[in-house]
Amino acid sequence: MKLRILLTGKNGQVGAELAALLPRLGEVAAFDRQELDLSKPDQIRQTIRDVQPSIIVNAAAYTSVDQAEKEEQQARIINVDAPALMAEEAKRIGAALVHYSTDYVFDGSSSLPYTETDLPNPVNVYGKTKLAGEEAIRAVGASHLIFRTAWVYGTRGRNFLLTILRLATEREELRIVGDQVGAPTRSHEIAQGTAKILEHLSQQGREAIPKLGGIYHMTAAGKTSWFEFAKAILEQASRIRRGIPWFETATKGQPLVARRVTAIGTEEYATPARRPAYSVLSNSRLKEDFALELPTWSFQLSSVFAEARIND
Repeated sequence: MKLRILLTGKNGQVGAELAALLPRLGEVAAFDRQELDLSKPDQIRQTIRDVQPSIIVNAAAYTSVDQAEKEEQQARIINVDAPALMAEEAKRIGAALVHYSTDYVFDGSSSLPYTETDLPNPVNVYGKTKLAGEEAIRAVGASHLIFRTAWVYGTRGRNFLLTILRLATEREELRIVGDQVGAPTRSHEIAQGTAKILEHLSQQGREAIPKLGGIYHMTAAGKTSWFEFAKAILEQASRIRRGIPWFETATKGQPLVARRVTAIGTEEYATPARRPAYSVLSNSRLKEDFALELPTWSFQLSSVFAEARIND
């Protein structure tokens, strides 16, 4: 069965990767924020009715964790109201909704990887709106898949990888939080995982779509801290050749001058939004139901730089 897919957030970190992968599964109508404004319900409703998709993939979100603390209403419009409306329209036309959520729905008090059945307890506005979005989708009763991911990064947009590379051109010492632990996950891997699952569903036929339902954790295997992640980024960056477009954009063509990375505590790096100290997610359900397991965070990071060297 060829799918008809409506994709939102086509220029985002995950959305851009999906826009490149999903056409092999069928017809894709992809929209960016200018083409589909998620703060306008009528526009969402009309777009879905015009496209008549079998699958809606919502890769758009309000993701500015700190900014959300003072823009809660806007965060709720994008992270709660918009996906709820997508779910309503999906149910109306017999489509399924694929949506992305976050590790920040948990408070970080655990010492073991969180499972899908663990009780969420977000500690910031961003996490609260993402959890409310999950609950709104489930309340509608539409066919859906919600993928919780974590510490997303890639070679575009705003993320930790690109921030560290920029800072490494400006400072000899980088002071990075060392007591927050998670699983950095490459946007390309999230998109690939999503595409594999949708391909599996397309092979099962249209009757598989109404049976979809549930939350799945989809993150890199393993765990690390922001401090260790930063060190790994600089180690990989030290071996890359200049001239790679995304690398040159991140560094603005300047040499890396950082010579050391120092671990600091969360209390030494004040931010408007609290972060969970431990937000590692268990991916066992994803493996059991879809035979899908993302590579380790370290392999994913090395693959970004390896591809850059290959494509040089």
